[in-house]
Amino acid sequence: MPSFFSVSPVRQLRRTREIATTFMRHGFGFAWEQIAPAIWSRFRRPLPKPVEVPAERLAEHFRQALEELGPTFIKFGQVLSTRPDVLPPAYIAELSRLQDNVPPASWDEVRAALTRELGRPPEAVFASIDPEPLAAASLAQVHAATLPDGSSVVVKVQRENITRTIETDLVILSELAAGAQHTPLGRIYDLPAIVEDFAATLRNELNYIREGRNADRFRESFADVPYVHIPAVHWEFTTRRVLTLERIHGIKIDDIRALTAAGVDRRKIALYSALIIIKEVLEDGFFHADPHPGNFVVMPGQIFGAMDFGMVGYIDEALRVDLIRLYAASVEMDPQGVVDQLIRMGAVGEDVDRRGLALDIGRLLGKYRGLPLKEIRATEVMADVLPITFRHRLRLPSDLWLLGKTLSMIEGLGLKLDPEFDIFAVSEPVVRRLMLRLMLPNRSWPRAAMLMGLEWGDMMQVLPRAGARLLRQAERGELFSLRLRGMDDFLCLLDRLVTRLAISLIIAALTISMAVLMPLTTGHIVARVLTIAGFVVSAVLGIWLVISMLRPMRPRR
Repeated sequence: MPSFFSVSPVRQLRRTREIATTFMRHGFGFAWEQIAPAIWSRFRRPLPKPVEVPAERLAEHFRQALEELGPTFIKFGQVLSTRPDVLPPAYIAELSRLQDNVPPASWDEVRAALTRELGRPPEAVFASIDPEPLAAASLAQVHAATLPDGSSVVVKVQRENITRTIETDLVILSELAAGAQHTPLGRIYDLPAIVEDFAATLRNELNYIREGRNADRFRESFADVPYVHIPAVHWEFTTRRVLTLERIHGIKIDDIRALTAAGVDRRKIALYSALIIIKEVLEDGFFHADPHPGNFVVMPGQIFGAMDFGMVGYIDEALRVDLIRLYAASVEMDPQGVVDQLIRMGAVGEDVDRRGLALDIGRLLGKYRGLPLKEIRATEVMADVLPITFRHRLRLPSDLWLLGKTLSMIEGLGLKLDPEFDIFAVSEPVVRRLMLRLMLPNRSWPRAAMLMGLEWGDMMQVLPRAGARLLRQAERGELFSLRLRGMDDFLCLLDRLVTRLAISLIIAALTISMAVLMPLTTGHIVARVLTIAGFVVSAVLGIWLVISMLRPMRPRR
């Protein structure tokens, strides 16, 4: 999605200086000087002296710097926390602790934003609206309201000028990524592409119409699941920067004391949480990618209520098949099979140490060999996978890392509700059912057959004309007309190479023959002069040959 704002050069330079100062204060002056020399030269006043930070605390200071720089960098850090192929495990662990706590905006600012977006003051739109927010974050805050028909809703309002701030930061991040492309990290990863993907994700999150459509899609997907409730979107009161949703009431899913007091079956709720994410990933290919406890409540009747659909992930059928193949190779304790599948997925670079990768995967699989599923934790598996990913620079799809983080969060939530919770045991029958569905004839086969039929239909139309043309070429002896690109240049270089070799042999033969004849010319002046002349000719040819060999060999034009 393109930007709708132009960024002022003065504003950009001022913000760039603020970013540089913050990172230097947290011990990253060395990195800044390396990736942004051109940007560095724009500052008229010198930047403060970099602060020295112990290497073991750099990850912590990286997180603190991102928190200080505000919403864009906090969101960027959250995205990077799902990329263990880019950052070492210590940084991934720190970034998972990023906090997005900011004081709420004043009611006057919120009222002005609502008036601009809805075309009328909020008092004329809603029967009532609470000036005190229910929740506040760096991008938006949420207010409780009542519609004219008496429906309870929550109104999510984007902060004033947040889009302009984010666009400025995104331009700067793009410049920094371009500057870092010549560093060792840039030679491994396409850093501008990573920033571009992040920019698209963040701009999508700022578009509340898209978030509303995500909610509608989840509600349609779970329409036949009685224990899940997705709030309805009130589209007549929704714009790009204002989202109005049905308000759902319940107990926060991590409030164990309140759940126990209300007589909620915590084991059942833990099971529901796992079944929901398994359905989203393995059946729908569209999952809620921010399943922290604040986004779920337990409603009356032990119904699972979900909120906040700004961040979602996608797992298409091809990726699901790849995951199942990885799962099968892992269950068979086949490290080489896992490596083969990673290569098939394009996750492994050409220069990978295949033997070392197989050894690391073998150690990982050996750690869990023979353990029952209930003793295996997704969080622990992810922690073991991270060093291998970073060491071998595995390039898996970003949605796959997002899925891993989501599963870890769901497992943590499930264990809090039920200490015996086992996400692998819950998912195993679904995985096996999906494996059968993908391998046996299914509803995707008729579609594939139809597409293949269309391709064959096109071929049958082209084949008669192409066949007649081939027969005419065969009659003229032109059936196979092969011309290799660059062959003339190659033959020219080969000719020069053979010429050099022939001259080398002539020089060697001449030199040896003169050396043999020289003792025999004693007393014969003419013969001796001819012999010396032969040596001179050999020397001249030798010098010419050496000079020609020192020059690069290029084809003649």
